Amino acid sequence: QVQLVESGGGLVQPGGSLRLSCAASGFTLDYSAIGWFRQAPGKEREGISCISGGSGRTYYADSVKGRFTISRDNAKNTVYLQMTNLKPEDTAVYYCATGAGIASMLPKFYRYWGQGTQVTVSS
Repeated sequence: QVQLVESGGGLVQPGGSLRLSCAASGFTLDYSAIGWFRQAPGKEREGISCISGGSGRTYYADSVKGRFTISRDNAKNTVYLQMTNLKPEDTAVYYCATGAGIASMLPKFYRYWGQGTQVTVSS
C-alpha cells in the first residue's frame, strides 16, 4: 500500500528555514517521481517542486526557485524539501505526492497524496 507521510512543518519567522520530509512506503522511491505542493486558504493547490525517478532531475516553480531545494534519500525512502529565506506568502499546507508517470508540478497527474504539514511564516 502506497503511503506518504509529511513532517517538519511549523511556525517560522520571515527569513527563516525549515526542512520538510516526505517518508514513503509501499513503493520504490528511486524509480518514482515525487512532487511537493502547497495550498493556502482560499487558493488552489500549486506545484512548487518535483524530482524525477531515476535521474533525480529537479524542477521548481518560479516562486521558490533559489530558495527551496528538493532532494531524495533512497536508502531512507524519504524526499526532502529544504526551504530557506521563507516569506509570509509561503504560508500554506504542504503536501508530497507520487503516482504520476513523469515528474510534473500539476496536481492532476498525481495519484497518491500525504496528509500535509502546515507551514506558517510570521513574525
